[in-house]
Amino acid sequence: MTALGLVARFVHLSASILIVGSAAMILLAGRSDRPTALAWESRVVALTRALVWLALLAGIVVLAHQAATLESRTAAALEPGSMARVALETRFGHVWLVRQGVLLLLGVFVSLRFDVRRAVDWRAARAETVLLGALALAALGAAGHAAAVEPSAAAAIAADVGHVLAAGVWAGALPALVLLLRVASRDAGADARPYAVLAARRFSRAALALVLALLGTGVLIAVVQVGSIGALLGTRYGRLLVLKLALVLAALATAALGRGRLLPALGGEAVTVGRPAMRRLAGSVAVEAACVLAILGVVTALGLSPPARHEQPDWPLGFRLALGALADTPDAWPFVLIGSQIAILGLAAGLCSLALRSARLPLLAGGGVLVLAGLAMAVPPFATDAYPTTYQRPGVPYQAASIAAGAALYARDCASCHGPAGAGDGAAARAFSPPPPDLRAHHAALHTAGDLYWWITHGRRAMPAFGHLEPDQRWSLVNYVRALGTADAVRRLGAVVEPDRPRLVAPDFAFTIGPTPPRALRDYRGARIVLIVLYTLPASRSRLAELAARYELLVPLGVEVIAAPTDAAADAIKRLGAEPRVFFPVVTDGAPAIVTTYSLLTPGPHVEFLVDRQGYLRAVEAAPRGTERLLQNVQALNEEKVSVAPPAEHVH
Repeated sequence: MTALGLVARFVHLSASILIVGSAAMILLAGRSDRPTALAWESRVVALTRALVWLALLAGIVVLAHQAATLESRTAAALEPGSMARVALETRFGHVWLVRQGVLLLLGVFVSLRFDVRRAVDWRAARAETVLLGALALAALGAAGHAAAVEPSAAAAIAADVGHVLAAGVWAGALPALVLLLRVASRDAGADARPYAVLAARRFSRAALALVLALLGTGVLIAVVQVGSIGALLGTRYGRLLVLKLALVLAALATAALGRGRLLPALGGEAVTVGRPAMRRLAGSVAVEAACVLAILGVVTALGLSPPARHEQPDWPLGFRLALGALADTPDAWPFVLIGSQIAILGLAAGLCSLALRSARLPLLAGGGVLVLAGLAMAVPPFATDAYPTTYQRPGVPYQAASIAAGAALYARDCASCHGPAGAGDGAAARAFSPPPPDLRAHHAALHTAGDLYWWITHGRRAMPAFGHLEPDQRWSLVNYVRALGTADAVRRLGAVVEPDRPRLVAPDFAFTIGPTPPRALRDYRGARIVLIVLYTLPASRSRLAELAARYELLVPLGVEVIAAPTDAAADAIKRLGAEPRVFFPVVTDGAPAIVTTYSLLTPGPHVEFLVDRQGYLRAVEAAPRGTERLLQNVQALNEEKVSVAPPAEHVH
């Protein structure tokens, strides 16, 4: 059933694209009174008519397949009730009804016989076919993956619509152009040869703009649906996209080589130059059309594959490129500098070839060799080891509960070698050569969360494997190691907000206050600055009283205070007493994870962490006195222009 659905979608998409392209090719070629041109036009119109009814029939099969897929029953494909439910109760069905309705209207239109002897009637009839075909094709964008993009589904749909319409005019016109060039290159088609030359030149100019639109919208779609190099090479969707790009480049190379040399020759002497060039150009365009046919097959498979952004990538290579890798090999800097200059010289030679036609091929070849040699010298220093899980997103969010769970596992299984603070100075570290790495240092920050997960699972060098732990436990260990690195950076953060300092992610946490519903730190993103206070009674009582007294001033400034007792007392609010009255949240449930995590970042009986509206730590102060510095920091954050996006839920 899956194979039948794939074939039906391929036929439906191909027919829809050919409808638009064939009608557009007639408009590009223009009106003619030559018998051969009129016969070609009639043949293309008849082909368009057949394609419309084929698209309608394939669309019905697509709906039947969708019904069987949604109900997980093959028999549903033959049940009118099941198909009706899909058509009337799903977004896919609503778009399907619109598309089929437009195609039906188009089918009726192209089946009618109109008098198009007047130029205005001819243009109206042909333009109407293009318009209706384009509307039916554009509706595909509202039923694809773009419709599920959040929060900018409209922009994603617009990119999809622009992409499919550009493809429809460019790719769909190729078969009609091949047919015209072939009939005009024969002896019997001599009357249509000037018409075919004009049509080919018009299409060539239009194709340049269409291909640029294809590439531009294609990049936008790839960014939305793929998102990363790991997803591009490590998922089925990404690899299909790479295959599609390779086929597009092959089609463009064929078009550039064929039309660059053959198109100018079409106007030459008919027997020895013009007609042979036209036949060869027809063959070149046919090869281009074959590449497009393969592209449509790949696009059909993409439509049935989950977007790469939503899949866990399985990295296929044993290495990856990372800018930070160069810091571990400072001796490689000269190779990078020299190699980059060689590559730039090669690019310059390639650009010069565009202006110097007499030496174009030698310059292109030499430039290509220089670029490859330069890259071979400059790129290897940026390579670092990679594993199948390198680009995988952690299965557990970067939250205090996970970090606290990871801390317990680390103390049990890892601290003896890596040391209590991750410095590689554990009691058992002396037995290893080389010693365990410093988990707080650049070396650990260079590697992804997926790298750490792979090492924890499979071991590395003398480190044993911990694959027996549950996946969530291993990801919690990864989150804890990441928090160790954050703790090392927090020590350099300071008590004053400075815009040029690195943005450190504030670990999210969940908490409750008495009988109220649960809350989370991330709930305040985009709305409030948060002051997280870890306090200890009775030493912190005066500071809490000061914050309580200033709370009415802080709230209008966009600040929320969240206080968590370091002893994690469930009756924390009661212990504070009635005076002064505290109106800011005091955690009564969830404090242990908060205290464990944030004490890792900065230990102490009383510590305050200032988190900006995007969710980043901006200042840390132990045992502060007064609120003047706090108010200055809040003012700085309120005046600051937002330049970074909120952190992802999962640390990478």
